[in-house]
Amino acid sequence: MNKDKLKVLNRDMVKYLAIGLMFVGHLISWSALLDAPEDTLAIYRLPLWKILLEEASLFCPPVMFFFIADGYRYTRDRKKYALRLLIFALVTQLFEWFVFWEVNGWHSFNIIFTLLLGLLSVIALESRYKLWQRAALVLLCDAVTVLLISEWLIFGVLFIVGLHIFRDRPKLRFGVYMTLTLIYNAVYCSALAGKLPPLTSAAVLTGGILAMTAAYLCMTVLYNGKKGRHPVFAKWFFYAFYPAHYMIIYLLNKI
Repeated sequence: MNKDKLKVLNRDMVKYLAIGLMFVGHLISWSALLDAPEDTLAIYRLPLWKILLEEASLFCPPVMFFFIADGYRYTRDRKKYALRLLIFALVTQLFEWFVFWEVNGWHSFNIIFTLLLGLLSVIALESRYKLWQRAALVLLCDAVTVLLISEWLIFGVLFIVGLHIFRDRPKLRFGVYMTLTLIYNAVYCSALAGKLPPLTSAAVLTGGILAMTAAYLCMTVLYNGKKGRHPVFAKWFFYAFYPAHYMIIYLLNKI
């Protein structure tokens, strides 16, 4: 079979699919948390089918990681790209604090900060500094994700850097990606060990791995590297939708 025939999804189609799954997953999980802010395990007390739908939202972050690694290569102005991410990270944080103040307080930051730090890590890697200095800058960026407690802390930067470094070595890239995927899900589930029924734990672990594997296959097998029909609209829509979906879910939860 000609592999090119499988590449049926353009950039905007992939992003719409990703944010659609993200929205459904967040609607389920955030509604559970907003209904019981004192219960950090409220998500895992839901019916199994809802937990699996929530886990399917893990399709979205790897797609974001792919596009950050890809964006470094194709963006016309990397400084403006980084500044744009910073602005939307700050805007999104205001929405997150408003919606989740009772759940998280102020001490956690949204995933766009992680994406920004991943981009800065790639910029550092491609700089003219000495190797040890570039490595130190990447480690510094990763350390900042821990200090901020931003979503996908540690792992987000590693995914983005790995996808960038091994871009032209698909077998090695897949190996690195799957290794990080397995470690991430194992660490996440180990933090829940003993707190969940065995079936729920298995669903969380399996669902997360399958969703993230599906994201990789989508970006490497089905994605054709082309823009959509309305790239300018889509670009700003995707930026605006992330902070806006906090309020959409919050308002739906109040109905």
